[in-house]
Amino acid sequence: MNARSHATVRAQQQCIPPLIVQWLDQFGEKKHDGHGGVHRYFSRTSIRAMEREFGREPIRKLAEYLDAYKLDSSHDGYLITIGHGAKRIKRR
Repeated sequence: MNARSHATVRAQQQCIPPLIVQWLDQFGEKKHDGHGGVHRYFSRTSIRAMEREFGREPIRKLAEYLDAYKLDSSHDGYLITIGHGAKRIKRR
């Protein structure tokens, strides 16, 4: 994970484990924000894929982190910020 110092601090403040960041990269849905960023988040489809991969029980135990999101730069791939989703991500 290439991260700016702000993103590293935010991950620690939000108590988001590195495993969740890895799962966001591997299973998370991508949405371009139109301003040079790429949002990654867990959708129903990605959660179901994780359940098939790891089983339902581990995903249920980590359910408090499934509202996590991250914002990567589309230009250089660096992690800009990470956090817990307070509102839904609108999809068209």
